[in-house]
Amino acid sequence: MASFPPFRLLSTLGLILLATTTDAYSYSGADYYKDSCPQATTIVTDMVNNFVKGNKNLAGGFLRLHFHDCFVRGCDASVLLNSPTNTAEKDARPNAGSLRGFHEIDRIKAALEAQCPGIVSCADILALAARDATVKVGGQSWSLDLGRKDGKVSIASEADDKLPSPFSTYDELVQNFGDVGFTQEEMVILSGGHTIGRSSCGAVQSRLYNFNGVAGLTDPSIDASLAKQLKKKCPENEPGSTLAMDSTKNTFDHLYFKAVLNNKGLFQSDANLLTNPVGKELVTRYSKAGSSFSSDFAAAMTKMSNIQWATDGEVRRVCSIINQ
Repeated sequence: MASFPPFRLLSTLGLILLATTTDAYSYSGADYYKDSCPQATTIVTDMVNNFVKGNKNLAGGFLRLHFHDCFVRGCDASVLLNSPTNTAEKDARPNAGSLRGFHEIDRIKAALEAQCPGIVSCADILALAARDATVKVGGQSWSLDLGRKDGKVSIASEADDKLPSPFSTYDELVQNFGDVGFTQEEMVILSGGHTIGRSSCGAVQSRLYNFNGVAGLTDPSIDASLAKQLKKKCPENEPGSTLAMDSTKNTFDHLYFKAVLNNKGLFQSDANLLTNPVGKELVTRYSKAGSSFSSDFAAAMTKMSNIQWATDGEVRRVCSIINQ
C-alpha cells in the first residue's frame, strides 16, 4: 500500500466556506458522467442494492458515512482516508469502530475504475450510495448533482469537533447543524435518519446507570419499560449488544419519531428533541403515518450533499489513499 503523505491544512477561507447553493466552479448536474462514464450511476445503484439485499444494516451504514463525511470539510470523501498514525477522520471518537461500509465502497470504486479509470470520485460514490441504500429500504429518492472531487485532508480532531454527539442538548444540535447551513427544522428532519440507524450500548448506558452522576438513577425522561429492556441488553460497565433505533429495524419510516414522542428514543439527543417547542411540534407531526417526513428528509439530503465541495481536489484511484 502506498504511503499516506502528511496532512495539509486548508486555508482559513477553505475551512469556513460552505456552499449550500450552486457554485459555478463545482456543481455539474446529475448528468455529469453522461459522456465520461455513462454506466456510473447504474453500477453504483446495482451494487448498493445487492449489498443491502445481503445485509440491510448497510443502509444505515451508507447513510451515516455520507453524513459524517459532509459535516467535516464538506462532501469530499475525507472520511474514507487512512492515516498511518490513526489521526484521520475515520479514527475520531464518533467514527472509530462504528462507521460501516468502507469495504463495500472500495468494491464499488474498483468496479468503476475497471469501467472508467480515474473518472468517478469517491465523494460521488458516497453520495449515491447513501441515496440508493435509503431508497432500497423504503425511503424516498432525492436529486443529486454529481462532479464532486475528493479532498486531500482528513483530521480526526475536526470530526470530534464538528459531528453531533448522542449526548447533545437541543441547542448544541442546532449549533452543529447550523454550522453547515441547516435550520433547526432541518436538524429535526435529518435526525429522522435514525430510523435505519443502530447504536452501541456505550451511547445509552449513561442514561441507564448513575444518570447525571447520581448513584442508581436512570434518566427519568426515558420510558420505564424501555429502560428495563435496555438494561438487559446493556449491563452496566459491559459492552452489551447492538441496538436498533426504532421498532422497524432497517426500514425507513416514521416510527423513529413515534418512539421519540413516546420517550423511547435511544440517545439523549433524541430525547432532547422534545425539550424545545419547535422540536416537539416537528416530532409530533412526523410521528404520524402519511406525514411529509420522507419528502422533507429527501429535500434536506439534497442540501446536505451540496455542503462545501472540494475546490482543490482530485479523483482518487483508491478511496482510502491520496493519489501519488
